[in-house]
Amino acid sequence: MDIPVIYEDDWLCIVDKPSGLLSIPTPKKEKRTLTSILRMHPCHRLDRETSGLIIYAKGKSIQKKMMDEFKQKKVLKTYIAFVQGKLPRNQGEINSSIEGHRAITKYKIIEARRNFSVAEVMPLTGRTNQIRIHFRNIGHPIVGETKFAFRRDFKLKAKRLCLHAKALEFMHPVTGKNVSLSIDLAKDLKEFLEKHAAKDT
Repeated sequence: MDIPVIYEDDWLCIVDKPSGLLSIPTPKKEKRTLTSILRMHPCHRLDRETSGLIIYAKGKSIQKKMMDEFKQKKVLKTYIAFVQGKLPRNQGEINSSIEGHRAITKYKIIEARRNFSVAEVMPLTGRTNQIRIHFRNIGHPIVGETKFAFRRDFKLKAKRLCLHAKALEFMHPVTGKNVSLSIDLAKDLKEFLEKHAAKDT
């Protein structure tokens, strides 16, 4: 499997995870995961269906330092999400707790297409499935969502969850330098946009 390396140094390796590959094993103990392929230490995770940037550490101590940055909200993450329908506002903040924990997601609509919107999404907290749950909560689940919404409730279908981890920015835990990375949309998401090119009228 082709896993593009976007950034690498003596301590960290940041790759573009393909959709369909688990970051780390679930309780089912899957053998084939991104972690088993890379043989490094994950600093965070992406859902199986989510594509995009994910950070791995080359040692346990670096992993801990990087995970501490995540806990202290020092890592800026930006996603692109295709969300069902047209949102009432072009930008906003979703502020609703998840399993009793505070959770905040900022978003900005980049483009309104027929039946869906392309959103730039910045989670300010790091709850599990936060982006997926938050957009479901406001009645605009992510296109291709099957876990937190019923596929049959929406005309627009997709082969996978249309969520992509596009950009990362953080202070390198060893060098102290600012690391800022951004990648293109995954190929299948670009093809989805081409197939559904009609703009909202």
